[in-house]
Amino acid sequence: MKFKGGIHPDYHKLTADHATVVMPLLKRYVIPVSQHIGTPGEIIVERGQEVGRGQPLTSPAGFVSVSVHAPTSGKVKKIADFPHPLGKAQPAVEITSDGEDAWFEDIAGHGDWRDLTPARLKNIIRDAGLVGLGGASFPTHVKLSPPKEKPVDLLILNGAECEPYLTSDHRVMLEHPAEVMEGIGLLMRALGVRKALVGIENNKVDAGEALKRARPVDLDIKVHLLETKYPQGSEKHLIYALTKRQVPAGGLPMDSGVVVQNVGTALSCHDAVKLGRPLTERVVTVTGSAVREPANVMVRVGTPVAEVIDFCGGLTGDVGKVIFGGPMMGIVQSNLAAPVLKGTSGILCLVESEISQFQGAPCIRCGNCVDACPMFLVPSIMGLLVERNRFADLGEYHITDCIECGSCAYVCLSRRPLVQFFKRGKLEWHEHVKQLEGSVS
Repeated sequence: MKFKGGIHPDYHKLTADHATVVMPLLKRYVIPVSQHIGTPGEIIVERGQEVGRGQPLTSPAGFVSVSVHAPTSGKVKKIADFPHPLGKAQPAVEITSDGEDAWFEDIAGHGDWRDLTPARLKNIIRDAGLVGLGGASFPTHVKLSPPKEKPVDLLILNGAECEPYLTSDHRVMLEHPAEVMEGIGLLMRALGVRKALVGIENNKVDAGEALKRARPVDLDIKVHLLETKYPQGSEKHLIYALTKRQVPAGGLPMDSGVVVQNVGTALSCHDAVKLGRPLTERVVTVTGSAVREPANVMVRVGTPVAEVIDFCGGLTGDVGKVIFGGPMMGIVQSNLAAPVLKGTSGILCLVESEISQFQGAPCIRCGNCVDACPMFLVPSIMGLLVERNRFADLGEYHITDCIECGSCAYVCLSRRPLVQFFKRGKLEWHEHVKQLEGSVS
């Protein structure tokens, strides 16, 4: 099963065969308040306060909000603005470790998920601060709570991991298949569905086999190998590849009766319910030709990226870029003091010779971007409209349906910065819509 468009970039899964290693405890962590889509929580600790590992540092500020938790035991040293992976300094809690790594006193398992109600499971997941670990960082309990007018009958687990360098999901599936499968089961119960599908690109056959062997006999979970093609891990394209269901323009997966979760999220849900552990750590792929010892590393949330890179042998002398995530949709880092977040799936370090600067040459109307776009858009025209400040016309070309996957920019012969155009175009389009609504009212 395939979707239209997409690309086949060179794959550099340098760490696919590297078992996950655990990073040792540090003396200092910086935990940003803002780590997910939605409203950041409100800080509930004070400077000088002693905290245990897993203790909430914030309380949710609304339904689309979850807490962040202490990655270790120690003392709150400072609450201030610190470097953030998104670029602008943001509020964070700095914790100095006491070396004990003692769990918060309330940490305890909740029993077998089969004995818990869907409402109870969603509350546990919310209180554990769980968000999607595939990159979008949408609060998990919100995804598990579709409105009654949008019934869901299928859960899809995303194990595609289509970014060319990343292998963290691959290792999670290989190393924790039973826990992932149990996590899928509890997600099914929380949603009230009886069927689940797991989609994995066919360059990870071993992960698919591991999950099949670990599948509980009482659960209807099917594992499918899909074409290795970018952006196979996009929710809408994964849904289509597995079911032929189409998410309507401007809609969400639940509009086609589906909820999609990441395999790493399933593992974290298992740990939250079975062990009572909130999300304080995750597997991060540290890779690229500019890092000396590429690895998959279990990293505490709040660990400065410089510390993670040092753990992997440090950088080579000709480093050109450090990116949070993969090369297609990742975010370039300007400050290595920025910490790992819940949604940080990879740290990619590239040498200078691998960096391609987009000069923005004129569009030659070759049509490559139209062929590559998996959303049936016309990137060439959209880019021209943004260049000419014709933002009011972007709605006609469905600018908001762009998923910013970068496929168009990858195939562009003129090396045009199309994704940057579309990011600006979306902001300008939304501002245009607000002005129209204001004039009507």
